[in-house]
Amino acid sequence: MLGTVTMLRRYPVKSMLGEDVPASDVTGKGLAHDRGLALVHRETGKVASAKNPRLWRGMLKLAAAVEPGSAVAGPGGGPGVAGSGVRITLPDGKTVWSADPCVDAVLSEVLGQPVTLTGTPPPHAALDRAVPEEVLRSGVTAQVAVTTGELGGGSPAGTFFDFAPIHLLTTSTLDRIAELSPRGIAEVERYRPNIVIRTTAPAGFAENDWAGHDLRIGRELTLRVMARTPRCAIPTLEHGDLPRDTAALRVLADHNRVTPVEPLAPQPCAGAYAQVLHPGRIRVGDVVRLADGEPALLARLQLA
Repeated sequence: MLGTVTMLRRYPVKSMLGEDVPASDVTGKGLAHDRGLALVHRETGKVASAKNPRLWRGMLKLAAAVEPGSAVAGPGGGPGVAGSGVRITLPDGKTVWSADPCVDAVLSEVLGQPVTLTGTPPPHAALDRAVPEEVLRSGVTAQVAVTTGELGGGSPAGTFFDFAPIHLLTTSTLDRIAELSPRGIAEVERYRPNIVIRTTAPAGFAENDWAGHDLRIGRELTLRVMARTPRCAIPTLEHGDLPRDTAALRVLADHNRVTPVEPLAPQPCAGAYAQVLHPGRIRVGDVVRLADGEPALLARLQLA
C-alpha cells in the first residue's frame, strides 16, 4: 500500500481552473471530462496554455465546471461534452456556457486574444511553453524564449493533454515543497494534478521512484507511471485568488532538478505522469497499491 486517494480534480477547459470531484470514471482518455475542451488561438492555430504566461496567464482567472444534465451542444452548437455542458466563471463572477453562441466573443474579450473554444484538437495540435527560468528571471509580462511542441506524446489521439492523460501528485511532495518554501505552504492548485495521493512516507519527492511501475487504485483501475512531471512557469502564477509565488518553481529548481524521462535534460520536477492500463472507477478514499510487486521500491517509498 502506497497510500490513499485524498483528492480528485478535473479541468474541463485546458489551462482554466478546475473542480474537485468525489469520484470519476477513468478511461484511456483520463478522468471523465478532463481537458475535454480547449481554446485555440485563431491567428496561430496553437492551443492556448498558461505555460506561455505573457499571453495566457489570464486563463487561470477563469474557472470551468461540468454541469450534469445541461446542454449537450458544444461551442456555437457544435459537438461538445456528451451529456453535460461546461460553465465558465469569469473574473467578475459572471458566467458563460460552452454551448452559448457568444462564448468565443466573450472569452476573446476577457483574454485580449482571438480564441475559439473547441472539443476537437486541430491537426498536429501544438502549444508554446515559455522557458521557466527566464520567466522567473524576467517576470510574467516579459517576452522570453518559448519552445513549441505537439500535444499528447503519451496520450490517445484527439485529446488536449500536454503529455499523458493522468497527473499524479503526493502529499509527501507537497509537504516537502512547503518545508523548503519561504511561505511555508504549497497549494495543490498550483500543480494541477488529477489524483492526489496521501502517502505513508515522510516529506520528500516520492514520485521520483515511480516511473516504469504500475499502480492499482481501488478495485479495477491500473495505471502505468511513465515519467516525472517537469514543471513550467504555471505554479508561480496567480490562480484565482492565490497570489503569485515564484518559490513554487524555484524550490523545485534548487532541490528536485531531475531527468523527467530519457533523453531529456534534468528539469525542475514534481509529480508523475501516467497512462491507463486498465480503466475503472476511482473514488476519494481508494487505496493505492504497487501493482508490479517490487518490494524494494515499496520499502524505499515508506522509509525515505
